[in-house]
Amino acid sequence: MPRRTLAESASVSGIGLHTGSSVTAVCRAAASGQGIVFRRTDLPGSPVIPARLSEVQSTERRTVLGQGETVVQTVEHLLAATAALQIDDLTIDLDGPEPPIGDGSFSPYLTALEHAGIVEQPGTPVVYRVTAPSEITEADSSYVVAPAKALRLTTTIEWPHPLIGRQTGSYDITARKFATELADARTFGFLREAEALRARGLALGAALESTLVLSDDGLVGGSLRWPDEFVRHKAGDILGDLALSGGRIQGHIVATKPSHQGNIALAQWLTRTGQRNGGVVMDIGRILDVIPHRYPFLLVDRIIEVEGTKRIVGIKNVTINEPFFQGHFPGHPIMPGVLIIEAMAQVGGMLLLGTIEDPEQKVVYFMSLDNVKFRRPVLPGDQLRCELEMLQNRGRTCRMKGVAYVDGQVVAEAEMMARVVDR
Repeated sequence: MPRRTLAESASVSGIGLHTGSSVTAVCRAAASGQGIVFRRTDLPGSPVIPARLSEVQSTERRTVLGQGETVVQTVEHLLAATAALQIDDLTIDLDGPEPPIGDGSFSPYLTALEHAGIVEQPGTPVVYRVTAPSEITEADSSYVVAPAKALRLTTTIEWPHPLIGRQTGSYDITARKFATELADARTFGFLREAEALRARGLALGAALESTLVLSDDGLVGGSLRWPDEFVRHKAGDILGDLALSGGRIQGHIVATKPSHQGNIALAQWLTRTGQRNGGVVMDIGRILDVIPHRYPFLLVDRIIEVEGTKRIVGIKNVTINEPFFQGHFPGHPIMPGVLIIEAMAQVGGMLLLGTIEDPEQKVVYFMSLDNVKFRRPVLPGDQLRCELEMLQNRGRTCRMKGVAYVDGQVVAEAEMMARVVDR
């Protein structure tokens, strides 16, 4: 299964829903493995903001990505269209802080991307496959996930309004069905909330041409495209938020009262628990070229994600054949906590070495550990997922935060100081 990008550029212009800014979004082909990134061409240096979960800054009424003032708002509509078309690599140039809202639906982006055409390119897309039924709850939102051969969304919403009430819809996510069942569903809001939203700097670009506006007893102007247009739009929002996983999802998701906050929590859970195929950044051969450790102290098998110099994710498969199980609680084998920290440190060392020239000639020494916590035991058969985030980098010295997971549950966490020295 190859990766996919655009054959030609696609452009959409208009007004941002929440900022009210006039902006043009230009979607361009990208190299295999880049993923989807936004580029703020209106800011000095044209900073890049990856469409990844680690970049989520806010989920109030929309999904916002970025750090500090370098942000892009309301990304879910554009990303839903890319997910429906299974586009893996894309650069989105924006000359403002928010993609245009168009008519409030996903259709303007789907139409533009389809018109530009899709091409395949070398490389394997990342796929997260749900392997067992589970339930995730975040605030008022709840999600049940189950194995499936492709992505299916069953969505239920409930509002005390005569046009909404309780609505449920179930949708197989393919390009064709997204186009016919979800793409034209528009975003909606309540007239009674408009003044309060604008006071918080939100919905500044909302208008009857781009939003379904609801009074207390009906629709302010226009007509619905489906009686259940509201739940269809919420299903599309889920798809757009799930695109921030950086991969394709295989599973049946049953969402009740979904929200952007809940969707992001679901996407985070899927990336940490789903069986991941493809997208290996460094296999064991490359790891051995860089890291000085060897058996029995090499505690990382794969690097599966690297986000510039900010974040890295590595995998350690824990088996009963590990030498430490012979003497560490042999009747009840448990991975030593210090080795969990060592596994995180080795993954973090790979991130730090990636910031310097000639990493094969350097070695990373860890200087201190702070806020170390062990949450649950790691047992034979577990897969340890180590996520390291760069908190501060001063040349050869850095501070990182590490979290280790098994099946989406935190097993250990720590803050680390490290330094690069000549080998």
